[in-house]
This record gives sequence, C-alpha cells and structure tokens, in this order.
Amino acid sequence: MRIAVAGDHAGFEMKQDLAAKLRARGHEVLDLGTHSTDAVDYPDCAVAVADALLGGKAERGLIVCGSGAGVSIAANKVPGIRASVCHDVYTAHQAVEHDDMNVLCLGARVIGINVAEEIATAFLGATFSGEERHQRRLNKILAIERRHFRS
Repeated sequence: MRIAVAGDHAGFEMKQDLAAKLRARGHEVLDLGTHSTDAVDYPDCAVAVADALLGGKAERGLIVCGSGAGVSIAANKVPGIRASVCHDVYTAHQAVEHDDMNVLCLGARVIGINVAEEIATAFLGATFSGEERHQRRLNKILAIERRHFRS
C-alpha cells in the first residue's frame, strides 16, 4: 500500500520509526516531513498528507504530532479526508471498517512506538465494510461536508 506519512517536530522520531517499519513490511512510504526536530507547524503536516491522498499519490495517510489532536483537527478541514486520533488497535480498525477513515493520527507524547506500530498495522489492514448501515452513515458525513464546504 502507498502511505503518506508526516509529523511535526514532536512526532518526528515516531514518524521516522514508523516509516522504516512500514517500508520493512513492504509498503511504499511517501515521507512528507518534517525531517528534523526543528519546530514546524502541525497544520502544514496535515495538509501535506491530505494533498497526497487527494492527488492520488497515496492510498492512506499517517500523521504524528505530540497528541494527535492538532493534526486530526487540521486534516479534517480538507474535504475528502476522514482523520481520527487512535491510541488503541480497536479504534484504528473500526474507524476504517465503519467510517472509512483514511488518515490515522497518532500522539508521540501519548503512546510508545510499539503500540503505534500495532495501531498502524490495524489501520492499514482494515477495509471499509460497505455494509448498508455504515454506507448510510458515511453518506451523511459526506453530505455534511458538501453542505459546509466553502470554496
């Protein structure tokens, strides 16, 4: 799978570790930065991943900041992106299966790399179920997005 990854300065080390582990598992990783622990603004990381997904350069995204919250909020401002902070395996696969989540957000100051790797594995291994009730709910989310999008 092609995965766009990014992180701010707080998420840099975890992003680096996860990118290496994902490559070792055979995934194609598009590393969108940051490339050091120098301070950067997390919304820039979120937009970079969102643009990669919407541009067809990646199938899924993974963003790491200190808590995961900031990048999730920023990424969800982009139409077509469904991002969530997940700090457990169940939420990571359930959000894909039920909500068609396409961007996983992690908090490097909240969880360790081993848990992050398990969560990323669950996220990448899951697929949207397409069940009628989940599709109906996703359609409602998409309608909200269309109604409130301002170009």
